[in-house]
Amino acid sequence: MRLEVDAAALSDVGRTRRSNEDFFGVDPEHRLYLVADGMGGHGNGEIASRLVVDSVRSFFEGGAGGGRRRWPAAGEDRPALMREAIERANESVLGAVDHDRSLGGMGTTLVALRLGDDGTGILAHVGDSRAYRLRENRLRRLTSDHTWVNEQLTAGNLSEAQARDHPFKSVVTRALGGDERVDVERTAQDLAPGDRYQRIAAGVSTKGPHELICRRLSAGRPLRETCRQLVDDANDRGGRDNITVVLVAVEDA
Repeated sequence: MRLEVDAAALSDVGRTRRSNEDFFGVDPEHRLYLVADGMGGHGNGEIASRLVVDSVRSFFEGGAGGGRRRWPAAGEDRPALMREAIERANESVLGAVDHDRSLGGMGTTLVALRLGDDGTGILAHVGDSRAYRLRENRLRRLTSDHTWVNEQLTAGNLSEAQARDHPFKSVVTRALGGDERVDVERTAQDLAPGDRYQRIAAGVSTKGPHELICRRLSAGRPLRETCRQLVDDANDRGGRDNITVVLVAVEDA
């Protein structure tokens, strides 16, 4: 079964931030979709997020080491290829800091989806940027936040109520640019016609009702219009962070 893929993206500074440190990548040729949420202040987060997205795209285009990275055949290690791409992106951030010490402390989260033409895909993430999938009108979150609070919640040391408003809820435990080693979480994806994938930076989901996101994705509107609606929804709820949405639609060719 051959699947067609459509995508749209939108990023907005929000209502309270002075600069947008998010960066996204939509690469239809390589079926690669990325969202990075930079951190570091003084504009450095914007540099880190752009470096990472550009590095991962370059890897699959063949610019990092030469040779276009084709979609591996069944049985080959597809998750390892995605991990290598993200590890090289991490190296690019560390290299930039070594070259210019004023960039010290910058980093970024990342969520990345690469789709094959055989009905499969690989989802990878580092940090607290999230991915969702809408299938048969059910919205499922596909990623788990790499944050101190989420780890304590999973371990049973915090309740849902305590985690919701905890002062450390924005403290990430994994990021690109923080260390020479990066732990990339990866999951295989089996695609189905009608799937809607949503990759987002923190500004959309942390305060947004799950039901509203599901309703927007289920409405059947053009992807660009849905991106606009989701960004407007986040701004209507205060827009306290940068807001970035990448939507990917899978259809039977």
